[in-house]
Amino acid sequence: MRIVCVGGGPAALYFAVSAKRRDAAHEITVVEKDPRGATYGWGVVCQDGLLDMLYRNDRDSAQAIRRRSRLWQEQEVHLHGEGTGYLPGYGFSVPRAGLLDVLATRALDLGVEVSYEHPVPDSALTDGTFADADLVVVADGARSRLRDHDPSRFGTTTTLGRNPYIWLGTEKVFSAFTFAFERTHAGWVWCYAYPTSAGVSTLIVECLPETFTGLGLDTLSHTDGIALLEKVFADVLDGQPLISSSRGHEAPWLRFLEVRNETWQDGNVVLLGDAAHTTHFTMGQGTRLAMADAVMLAQSLAEHPSAASALGRFDRRGREALGSAQASARTGAAWFERVDRYLDRDAVEFAYALAHRQGTQPEWRFQQHRATQYAAYRRGRRVAQTGRRWWRARRRGESL
Repeated sequence: MRIVCVGGGPAALYFAVSAKRRDAAHEITVVEKDPRGATYGWGVVCQDGLLDMLYRNDRDSAQAIRRRSRLWQEQEVHLHGEGTGYLPGYGFSVPRAGLLDVLATRALDLGVEVSYEHPVPDSALTDGTFADADLVVVADGARSRLRDHDPSRFGTTTTLGRNPYIWLGTEKVFSAFTFAFERTHAGWVWCYAYPTSAGVSTLIVECLPETFTGLGLDTLSHTDGIALLEKVFADVLDGQPLISSSRGHEAPWLRFLEVRNETWQDGNVVLLGDAAHTTHFTMGQGTRLAMADAVMLAQSLAEHPSAASALGRFDRRGREALGSAQASARTGAAWFERVDRYLDRDAVEFAYALAHRQGTQPEWRFQQHRATQYAAYRRGRRVAQTGRRWWRARRRGESL
């Protein structure tokens, strides 16, 4: 097949790698409007489940991704004036730019043509731009220009979230995934922080819209707004500065865009990754779902005699698998849009509410949560998680 992928993110690049691995005869081209290395954001989170899938699918790129990743252990919830609550868990994070570099390099090694600074017109799906392609993969993000040229084609609906957020970096290196909620005269502001690479962490700031305007963040200059956030999170940052530009571009304030489509496929065109669906960033699942899409589509093409049957199967299976994840993400996003209802609690109670924001729990779970706050218990839990981490790494053949 002759395949064209529009977009140079994880979905398109990993699909190209996965499809080429299954059939080297495919002629695959990835076109990206930005230069190589240009990307928005800092680090992306991955868990053992994603690493297991990557190692099964393509060991070479999986090892390269793992080498660039950083471990974080435990979750800390800092609540202004109320101390800290602790939650279990560990994970890995990798710089987004590093992830894209690994995938692009692997795609090129396999014979994929990757063309940067190659914009395509919004009307490319209908004006004959891809007339000689057997398959067109649209993976140009949540705000896909190609998809939105005719939203009725895929039954696209988009919903803009309520809370403003900004994706930043910092030289403070966190060892745990950290939530910090700070009280200001205009309301609460909170951040999510985790290590990204040597000497750098990702830090996402979010607040209610009333707080955003009350602090003047809607009118302050970019520099003054960042300086204000450094003051708000001074304790969390230990005096380290925030990094507010990536690849020469200032980080913008955004509101999360939820994307849903009635179908991901129309003729020989298929949506992939954020162009097909989004899940709120508090879930930490966007990259995993995009790369899972890529593997599923490549496998469908390998198993079916025609593109039509392969795309139909991918569309059905993909949307079925995504349903529960999107529902959980919507519930989680709504919780943060009403977080002020929970901020009258102490740090331990609030951490529990945060951890179980997607559903009710039996009372005994809260008592168990209280027991896990003691340092001795947490040390034992980290030892157990270290053992589990090594076992999972050994099982997938990771070089330790």
